[in-house]
Amino acid sequence: MKLRSGLITGLAFIIVVTASSCTKEFICECEITYSGQPGLPDTLINEYKLSNTEKKAKEICENGSSETTEEGITTIETCKLY
Repeated sequence: MKLRSGLITGLAFIIVVTASSCTKEFICECEITYSGQPGLPDTLINEYKLSNTEKKAKEICENGSSETTEEGITTIETCKLY
């Protein structure tokens, strides 16, 4: 009976450590630039916290990148994971 409880405790510990090591906290940094007309704001940098696996966090972060043009103003948002 002692062997079983020790084995179960050991397996539970391994599962907890493995599961928690997969999910980490990352920073998604997005740089926003404007062009097309004078007097537009300077480059802005926004940071967001993401808790996920590295692969999924990178996908979520980089999907935030975009380029739009409206009324002659081009906005480019480039997001990278750190």
